Amino acid sequence: MSTKITPPPLTEGEAIIRRALRRSLLGLGLLIGMGAVAYLVFRETEKTEPIREAEIRAPKVDEQQASSQPPELRFTDITEQAGIDFTHVNGAYGERLMPETIGSGAAFLDYDNDGDQDLFLVDFRNWHDHPGETMPLQALYRNDGRGHFEDVTAQAGLDFEAYGMGVAVGDFDADGWVDLFVSTLKGNRLLRNEQGRFRDVTEEAGVAGREDRWSTGASFLDYDRDGDLDLFVLNYVKWSSDIDLEIDFRLAGLGRAYGAPSHFIGTHSYLYRNEGDGRFADVSADAGIRVEDAESSLPVGKGLGVVPLDYDGDGWLDLVVANDTARNFLFHNLGDGRFEEIGALEGLAYDRRGKPTGAMGIDAAHYRNDPELAIAIGNFANEMSSLFVTVDGKPPFADEAVLEGFGPASRQALTFGVLFLDVDLDGRLDLVQANGHLEHEINRVQASQTYAQPPQLFWNCGEACGGASFVPVTDAGDFANPLVGRAAAYADIDNDGDLDVLITQNGRRAVLFRNDQQLGHHWLRMKLIGRAPNSDAIGARVELTSGGVTQYRDVMPTRSYLSQVELPVTFGLGRYETVDAVRITWPDGSMQSLVPRRIDTTLTVTQAGSERLSDNQDPGNSE
Repeated sequence: MSTKITPPPLTEGEAIIRRALRRSLLGLGLLIGMGAVAYLVFRETEKTEPIREAEIRAPKVDEQQASSQPPELRFTDITEQAGIDFTHVNGAYGERLMPETIGSGAAFLDYDNDGDQDLFLVDFRNWHDHPGETMPLQALYRNDGRGHFEDVTAQAGLDFEAYGMGVAVGDFDADGWVDLFVSTLKGNRLLRNEQGRFRDVTEEAGVAGREDRWSTGASFLDYDRDGDLDLFVLNYVKWSSDIDLEIDFRLAGLGRAYGAPSHFIGTHSYLYRNEGDGRFADVSADAGIRVEDAESSLPVGKGLGVVPLDYDGDGWLDLVVANDTARNFLFHNLGDGRFEEIGALEGLAYDRRGKPTGAMGIDAAHYRNDPELAIAIGNFANEMSSLFVTVDGKPPFADEAVLEGFGPASRQALTFGVLFLDVDLDGRLDLVQANGHLEHEINRVQASQTYAQPPQLFWNCGEACGGASFVPVTDAGDFANPLVGRAAAYADIDNDGDLDVLITQNGRRAVLFRNDQQLGHHWLRMKLIGRAPNSDAIGARVELTSGGVTQYRDVMPTRSYLSQVELPVTFGLGRYETVDAVRITWPDGSMQSLVPRRIDTTLTVTQAGSERLSDNQDPGNSE
């Protein structure tokens, strides 16, 4: 039966759902079934279209296309042979206090300026009233350039205790040596790198925060485009052991369990403006990053993951925040020192059901090698991960996790770290997830859940699959081994061109996976040197064209969950042996074009006017 209706105006959420459904029907075929129900979509036009019902089916893969099948990809656990003996301490002693579940982050960085990617690992500590037998310390491992690491924590001045959570890297004082910021449960730390040895400058810099504030993800970025690196720090929930014990969260069959974030009040985060003299000014109150509930006036944010990006291409870095059991934030940079939170307006706040998720880690990329921007968010068990993608190259975003084959395979996992990276160097960005539950005995309550869960690799097959872009790789070597996964970070630790992955565990050893793909694909890595004070060019955009396809990379180490990836950007070239063009948009908006003469190497490009020198500069035909 057909009925003429003049519908009411669509809400923003309905408009996003409509776009996603139209896109699936027109461009990506029929989808995996969740019933024979479709949203009834109306457009107020001169002639109203009849209501139509769409059947949802699984996308079909063209079996005749060899490229639609994942190649042989293998990650090998080399932790022990690489010399990494770090075991995370979560402080658990039986009371099941919420901070024990979060885990800690990791960062790849070149702390000694020798060109190799070193490794910093954040640790928690035992509770003060349950000290334990050992004193947990932060850890720094120096890379010898071949993927073997030496513990240099003590000589680098980083052997300190803290209720450590996340880490951010950035040369905040513009002296050419990358510094460290460590977020904690009780008072944060800023460590200034003085030519390979770190000194605590927290108090003089003014970034300690409050001791009753639980800080998590953090990022150095130049939000005001004055050249130096500012600092954004997420805070999680309002917590104390007394509050936790009073809530007394319980699970049937287990008794007292780790409380859900929904039982705790949210908090405000910090934004620190770099004053250029070693000090930071707390501009949080005036910058528009304090989001409060309209009815209760309580803080909304429960931030764990953050990624800075210029989502609308206006030249100013915005902030996307993954909030745990609260709506996600998109802080739009207004260019005058202030931000406007518009996550709901731009389609990032909620899942496809219009509900907040247990959001953890986050990453962003142009995985289709086109103007479409994607934001991946790891969520709690049984929620599936999110994959928000722009529509027709412009916001708002639509969650295409199901459309792209990513969502259903991620539903069962409890995901913390998420990363886009080109595992096989074929020129398309793949996805990696670090998974692990909170409760040791969750299997007694939910048969489908386990405490330790294998990481997941989703191979990007591009258009070859005739629909979904991501194909789960079921045999990726040691990735099949279950972990209590938390943070995930990547770097080329052995200088062979492909990206290796480190995953931290909660209360267990960190695991370093060497990428052992041997497909013979070509590659090009690029290290940018920008003008001081942002000499690492954080916030730059690199576009590489090869074989008529353009890839996009942002110089932004803040990714995943509580972690930082390496500063150099990696481009897979597949079988192509030449690069047609490289275009760099520097953080100050200036542009530079070049044609590299070499591939299968790391190319250093220096911005005009930079005072730093490079030892592997091949600008080609630079303009």
